[in-house]
Formats: sequence, structure tokens, C-alpha cells
Amino acid sequence: MAAPKSVAVFFAVLNLISLLPFIAFSFSPDQPTDRKILVLLDDLSLKSSHSIFFNTLQSRGFDLDFKLADDPSIAVKRYGQYLYDGLVLFSPSADRFGGSLNIEGVLDFVDSGHDLILAGDSNASDLIRNIAAECGVEFDEDTSAMVIDHAGYAVSETEGDHTLIASDEFIQSDVILGSKKLEAPVLFKGIGHSLNPENSLVLKVLSASSSAYSANPTSKLSNPPSLTGTSISLVSVVQARNNARIMISGSLGLFSNRLFRSGVQKIGSLNKYEKSGNEQFVTELSKWIFHERGHLKAVHLKHNKIGETEEPSIYRINDDLEFSVEIFEWSGTSWVPYVANDVQVQFYMMSPYVLKTLSTNQKGLYHTSFKVPDVYGVFQFKIEYQRLGYTTLSLSKQ
Repeated sequence: MAAPKSVAVFFAVLNLISLLPFIAFSFSPDQPTDRKILVLLDDLSLKSSHSIFFNTLQSRGFDLDFKLADDPSIAVKRYGQYLYDGLVLFSPSADRFGGSLNIEGVLDFVDSGHDLILAGDSNASDLIRNIAAECGVEFDEDTSAMVIDHAGYAVSETEGDHTLIASDEFIQSDVILGSKKLEAPVLFKGIGHSLNPENSLVLKVLSASSSAYSANPTSKLSNPPSLTGTSISLVSVVQARNNARIMISGSLGLFSNRLFRSGVQKIGSLNKYEKSGNEQFVTELSKWIFHERGHLKAVHLKHNKIGETEEPSIYRINDDLEFSVEIFEWSGTSWVPYVANDVQVQFYMMSPYVLKTLSTNQKGLYHTSFKVPDVYGVFQFKIEYQRLGYTTLSLSKQ
């Protein structure tokens, strides 16, 4: 073989291996704790009837700007700059928004990397349904339908009212719902939805039971219900390709003080709880939605020949090199080392010539070493890491 030629190396994409196929998005290294959120309401009385939820957000450093959904002064962008970091739509009956905001504006807000919480209800308008549909969630087309469960309802003083669901069908993810186990069921009264099978980014976080169905609770069934069993989602989340996060609930009451404080006993169960799981469920989920958990950053990407410290512009075949990167997770107050055993690096030209799992020092540093293959060409260092509940990292370096 002829004498070795120089091999140009381009350091490209850094990802992480996850269950959701996301594209990279860059975040500021200094995670803000005083982000501003626009809250649009059907009625200003929701400020008091849902005050516990709002207070938990404010206690975590969020600045809430409350407006009626039809307020003519509503604007989420001015001079090309977004005025808010998050949007909460507690306005299920709104058929239009005030000011300059419309459905395209909401979708552009998310497409620009901002977060959204949307609550529907039995009176959900076409506007709210269409926003949900664009996010991969289809509410029951029957506008009179609610989720009914004759075997999973909450014991209450209302005889025969089986629309107050006591659900304990949670997603199994400490990243999304927190590490503290939810003991009490979550109370839900509202409309069900299904997930668009063509959208791989949407996930159920609270599901109906196998005995549930969606129908008009005040009339007899004349046709089989279109939504039944565990295919019904009560609360779903989306992590978009730009890492924006969305929560969609079929119940505005899910967030209410009344259900937060209510005791709960599921029919057929001997377990009685003085307090429902609603407050813990909504609080922990909102932490994930607003990137207080599961938010990663990578810094100090580095590669060099073994025994050297400077990054070369080229490598020659059979050179021994080492590669490292530091990965941290936002804890809600500070950056802490991210610890995992599934971060991999590829040395890539059309296909990976080298695939190595990175070792970690448990303090955020991931590293490995390998020999440049005996192949001439333009290569990339490539790490693709996506993991359920975590933001995708995507960095490039030439």
C-alpha cells in the first residue's frame, strides 16, 4: 500500500440514543429560573379556582401574565422577538384568541422552541381541538362525549356518575413524572383523545383503563364508541423535534384546587387516600414541560492524539486518538453531572467504521480512545444520543 495520506476529520453531530427521534436544538448554558409564561383564561375566576397550580409555578420562579383569551392586547411576539417562554391555554371554549394571536401563532410559538400546556374540556372549541390535532392528539369527534368508566370511576356522592375517573395508569418514567412514586390515583373528568399513529413524538402519560369508553353520559349508546379502553389517553405530552415540550389534557378540572384537595377512592379498591394524586402529577409533569428536568447540555467537546493535548486539524491512518465530552443535566436550580451508560461515539464516513460506548467518570465526563482506521477519506466524529424524556443534544465541530 502507498504511504499513508492525511485523513481530514470533521467533528459533527452529538446526539443521544432515545425512544423519541428528535432533531437537535441549542439551549443557553445558563438555564433561566425566572421565565415568563402567558396564561390565557376563559374566565378570570380560574385564577382563584386553579390558584394552587399557578402558585406552584410562581414559587419555582416563573412570571405569569394572566389574560382573558379574547383580550385584544394579546401578543406573543414584538419586533420579531418572543415576549414569553411558555404558553398555558386554560381557555377550552375560546373560538378565537384576541389581539394578534391565532392558531398559526400558537404553532409558530412551539416551532420556535417554546413550551405549551393546553387543557381541553367537554366544551372544547374547534380552535382548541385543531391546535391539539396539529400536535398529534385527536379529541373525540363527538362533542357531547366524555370518558366513562364503570369499573374505574372514583367513589363519590353522585350515584351513577361514572365520568369522574380515578386513573393510576401512569407512564413509567422518572424523568417525566419525577422519582417519587405516585401513590394516589389522579382524578379526571373530561374528554378523551387518541394519538396520531403517524406522530412518533407524542406519548401518553395518563391513560384510561381497559374498561373505559368515550360517549355521551346522558344518553344510551346507539352505536359502538369510537374510543375505548387503553387506547384512550387522558393526558399526553410531546417533545417536538426542536425539543419544545407540549402537554395536552382533556380536562381543565385536572388542574383545579377542588380536585387537588379531594380525597379519592377507586371503585372496587379498599385504599382510601385523603388527597388525590393530581397536585403531584401536575406539578411534576409541569417541571418536565418547562425544562426543569430532563434538560441536557454538552460542553468541552474534545479530540486529540493520545499523549497530546492540542486538537489537530487532521489525523493520519492508524493514529491513536482520544475523544471526550462533558454532559450535564439541569436540576431546576443548577447543572449537575449527567450519568448514563449508553452514550456512544461513531467514527463515521458513509457508515460507522468505529462505534464505541463512552466511559464516564460519574462526574459528567464521557471519554474513549481508538485507532484511526486504515481507510482514506473524510470522516466525522458522530454521537447520536436520544433518550426518553431527555432533550436531544446535537453539536458539531469541524
